[in-house]
Amino acid sequence: MFTGIVEEIGTVTKIMKGQNSSVLSIQGSRIFEDLQLGDSVAVNGVCLTVSGLNRQSFDADTTSETLARTSLGALRTGSSVNLERAMSANGRFGGHIVTGHVDGTGIISKIRRDERTVWITFTAGPEILKYIVEKGSIAVDGISLTVVAVTQDSFSVAIIPHTEKSTTLLTKSQGERE
Repeated sequence: MFTGIVEEIGTVTKIMKGQNSSVLSIQGSRIFEDLQLGDSVAVNGVCLTVSGLNRQSFDADTTSETLARTSLGALRTGSSVNLERAMSANGRFGGHIVTGHVDGTGIISKIRRDERTVWITFTAGPEILKYIVEKGSIAVDGISLTVVAVTQDSFSVAIIPHTEKSTTLLTKSQGERE
């Protein structure tokens, strides 16, 4: 389980692509304090298992199912990713409960700035939208957010300045799959 509070932004340093899967190598700093082989790490909100580990990077396997249901297949060497270690039972619990089991993706259809807030609208299919409610929580790229509006084919979130500078979300463009 995760909280959706991104601990750091990491960098994809290598992708070893197979026919239906891949191994991601990701570099970071903060999450390595107590990271061990077999631990779960949310990479852009997707729960992955640490399968290789050294001082400042870890490897994680992705399956065909992971690549089909998430946006991880679009990652390239040098891509920035949001990282969060699994929630500890004796620590603070910020954000919302996030499983890391991704239901699907949406497309950024609109980005609008309003003083200190950035409003992002995502279009998504009915198989995703049936689970989204106004004022409910949602994780986009592993970021715990509150839904501010829902329509028949979209949902919107509001991004505060802290989230803007602490995550990769606003490095994305209109038309990108998240």
